[in-house]
Amino acid sequence: MRSPLRLTVERDVAAPMRDGTVLYADVYRPEAPARYPVVLLRTPYNKAFARIAYLQLDPMRAAAHGYALVVQDTRGRYASEGEFYCFRHEVGDGYDTIEWAASQPWADGNVGMYGASYMGATQWLAALARPPHLRCLVPIITASDYHEGWTYQGGAFELGFNLSWTLANLVLANLGHFGLGAEESRVRAELVEAVDHMCGPFERLPLADLPILRQHRLAEYYFDWLAHPEDDVYWQEWNIEARHAELTVPALNVGGWHDIFLGGTLRNYVGLRERGGSAAARESRLIVGPWLHSTLFPNVNGEVDFGVLSQGVGIDLEGIMLRWFDHWLKGVDTGMLAEPPVKLFVLGENRWRDESEWPPARARATRYYLHSGGRANTLAGDGRLGVDTPGREPPDHYLYDPRNPVPTRGGGLCCWPGAVPGGAYDQRPVEARPDVLVYTTPTLERAIEVTGPVTATLWARTSAPDTDFTAKLVDVGPDGYARNLTDGIIRARYRNGTARAEPIEPGQIHEYRIDLWATSNLFRAGHRIRLEISSSNFPRFDRNPNTGGALATDRDLQPAAQTILHDAEHPSHVVLSVVPR
Repeated sequence: MRSPLRLTVERDVAAPMRDGTVLYADVYRPEAPARYPVVLLRTPYNKAFARIAYLQLDPMRAAAHGYALVVQDTRGRYASEGEFYCFRHEVGDGYDTIEWAASQPWADGNVGMYGASYMGATQWLAALARPPHLRCLVPIITASDYHEGWTYQGGAFELGFNLSWTLANLVLANLGHFGLGAEESRVRAELVEAVDHMCGPFERLPLADLPILRQHRLAEYYFDWLAHPEDDVYWQEWNIEARHAELTVPALNVGGWHDIFLGGTLRNYVGLRERGGSAAARESRLIVGPWLHSTLFPNVNGEVDFGVLSQGVGIDLEGIMLRWFDHWLKGVDTGMLAEPPVKLFVLGENRWRDESEWPPARARATRYYLHSGGRANTLAGDGRLGVDTPGREPPDHYLYDPRNPVPTRGGGLCCWPGAVPGGAYDQRPVEARPDVLVYTTPTLERAIEVTGPVTATLWARTSAPDTDFTAKLVDVGPDGYARNLTDGIIRARYRNGTARAEPIEPGQIHEYRIDLWATSNLFRAGHRIRLEISSSNFPRFDRNPNTGGALATDRDLQPAAQTILHDAEHPSHVVLSVVPR
């Protein structure tokens, strides 16, 4: 009869950092006196809140599998000392924690890391320092660049995420750490009011006017983000994808088609496979499910059920992670490196599929052009999408008024679903607005699979000195249900890159390229492919006030007359990665 395995948990184990700051961790490990590989999770979300760890990798399962699992509060969070500032200390503290863990009497010197979202950032940033005992990573639903794809996208501030995350998850949740004394109860009440009525803070102008955060210096990083809209030196030390060649550890990347960090997940995988600084790094892997920004990885995404097998437990994601750690930390041949490196969930078909690369080499970049008789406004308009090139066609027009922006309806969102629910939703309420242009293919006679990058190119002019253009890819069912797949935005002043602003001249025609990141979706026979074009997606992105002023401090709003051209000289289109079937 097999004897039961006894496990032990040590609470608040101290790890001193190089500057004397002490960070605290909980350690889950087998009780037997031996040395074990270490699996490390560094979190700003409270190590004592065991659910954070359990949702990604059950500490007891990991310990029973022969690992010492370490869950540490990052600097300035909960039990750990110091002051929290997003990203700033994660390189040094990550290095110091890894080397501390490797030296413990219960450790065998091999350390792997895992975790989702910011806990993915703690992995990538630590890996930049190349700690000698770090062997592998499992970054889950996380980014590759903390300017583009975390704080900004296409030059637009990701307001819905950044403000809700700061208020609810970073400040309110950790308020006791600020030492406010008698003021704490009042500040807590104000924060609760702001979180409960999140749409109020979203609509506040100017963006940098948030006294609840400024008064007690609760989130200096938030105001620094607003003060650095361009990809300048402030961001560059934290840019992961620019330094893939320096990274020597392999990563099992896990993402979701509706995750707010999907673009970064894909770029981290491709970057390490192509430019990783070691043979091991170039063995990185990728899993993308039908998931939004949630460590639960459920089958229901927004208002769409993708089936039980779409869940993380449907593929035993924990088991895959443990196989990854077994290979790199224990030297066990689990067979993973002999398997295809990419596992994707194909939306619409609702099944998993293995691939030998991302994007699939057999995918064909196919242009679908915008067409209309000049009245593509709303779902009832005459907008059409097709592979036929445009000839002489009148442009489409709409009025973008930032006082009445197009509301966000699903998509890549975080972190307060009560105000900004993410995922897949019917887009017809949005498509009923006159400031949304709708271009749709005829009903498909045969299924078309789109798996790979999605980009839209628009030729447009505006009456404003600065404005935004948005694009959204949609799968339309036979009953008219319009399921969003992926979206993007470009701020006019950053049309040629986010390193510096380039003003536009009102009335002039410019080319705008919108990165919609990627998808994997089977448009079934009887469905239609749709592209929405507009100038706002609020509060997922901040409203462009159209004034050309400083966006963080501008409180004035003015309408902009927008024109989208689609003729032989200005062939506006979307590029879809079509996979032959």
